[in-house]
Amino acid sequence: MDRIIEPKKGMARIFNKKSLPYALAGCLLIFIGYLLLREDVSTLRVHSDTLSIHTVQAGEFNDYIRVSGQAQPMTTIQLSPMETGIVEKIFIEEGTQVQAGDAIVQLKNESLDMQILNAEADLAEKENLLRNTMISMEQQRLNVNQELLQLQVEVKRYYRAYESQKSLYEEKLIAKEDFLRAKEDYKLADGKLELVKERAVQDSLYRSVQINQMQESLNNMQMNMQMIRKRKDNLIITAPIHGELGLLDVTLGQSVASGNKIGQINDLSSYKIEALIDEHYIDRISAGLEAQFERQDEAYTVQIRKIYPEVRDGKFKADFKFKGEHPDKIRTGQTYYLNLQLGQPEEGILIPRGSFYQVTGGQWIYVLNPDGKQAMKRKIRIGRQNPTYYEILEGLEPGEKVITSGYENFGDNERLILK
Repeated sequence: MDRIIEPKKGMARIFNKKSLPYALAGCLLIFIGYLLLREDVSTLRVHSDTLSIHTVQAGEFNDYIRVSGQAQPMTTIQLSPMETGIVEKIFIEEGTQVQAGDAIVQLKNESLDMQILNAEADLAEKENLLRNTMISMEQQRLNVNQELLQLQVEVKRYYRAYESQKSLYEEKLIAKEDFLRAKEDYKLADGKLELVKERAVQDSLYRSVQINQMQESLNNMQMNMQMIRKRKDNLIITAPIHGELGLLDVTLGQSVASGNKIGQINDLSSYKIEALIDEHYIDRISAGLEAQFERQDEAYTVQIRKIYPEVRDGKFKADFKFKGEHPDKIRTGQTYYLNLQLGQPEEGILIPRGSFYQVTGGQWIYVLNPDGKQAMKRKIRIGRQNPTYYEILEGLEPGEKVITSGYENFGDNERLILK
């Protein structure tokens, strides 16, 4: 007997064998539509009251940077002892005004004292030797002169005998041998006289040369003695110029080596400012650039006079000199904040500086939509910057609003929903 099959209702009717493929196809179409129509943008909700929002503006960009520097004397002279010694007295403390020649520190060097005593003893010995030599030479000169006188008398005596024997021989009153003996005695005496005269001349020349040499040696020893005594004077360290004793790094009883820096004298007649500048600006810094700063409601101008070539810890040093007056009561080491002008002001698109730069490096920024309820990430290009503004080269237009506060908590989200 045939059984009547009742039609299925509800979900059973949808998921029967015939309609199931159509249902699955419909679900697939719905899912594909969802994928095509949904926004594939990562989103983060943030509170607007925690953000710094500024408006992009067109205006004049003033191309300057802010640098800090310390006042230093234009001229500083180092204090270094010329002799090694132990600090015995300190006459002047740091910060005291000094005049050229004022005693600052006195050293003690027993070894130098011994050298002076030895040098004085050597000098006395040399002087005594010179005196004895001169006495000996004078005695020798007198002996030669005495011998010369004796020979001169003998020559005269032998000459008279020779003349007498010659007369007698011519008259044939004596033998020829007697005449010849008298003649030979005279010639011998005369020859001795000439030799003694020549020796006297040579002795005189020798004495003169020897005395000159010894006198020169004595003079050198005397000069050496003076220099050693002057070294004694060098144990007292004095101020070379008028100024301020800016540093004195010694204590009583301290051993100080020759040439070591123990202090400095500052010439307070003129000052400079030493500033450290980020190496990012090294190609734009040159001698002659001017900077301004304010002190006690007065404006002052300084100018770069010297740029040091070394870069250390990402910074390089430059010296500024004052153009005109410097502040009253300026002190060594005092800090001044300079606005260093790098170029002429130009019109441009500007946004205020903010901590967003630390995360983005200036390559992108969050820009608010017109209703201010959302902010989207946008690529930008930043040019120059000063302590107040960034110069925008690409990516923003005047009137748009941007978030300039830090992005550390935003992650990689492309869109921010402002609550």
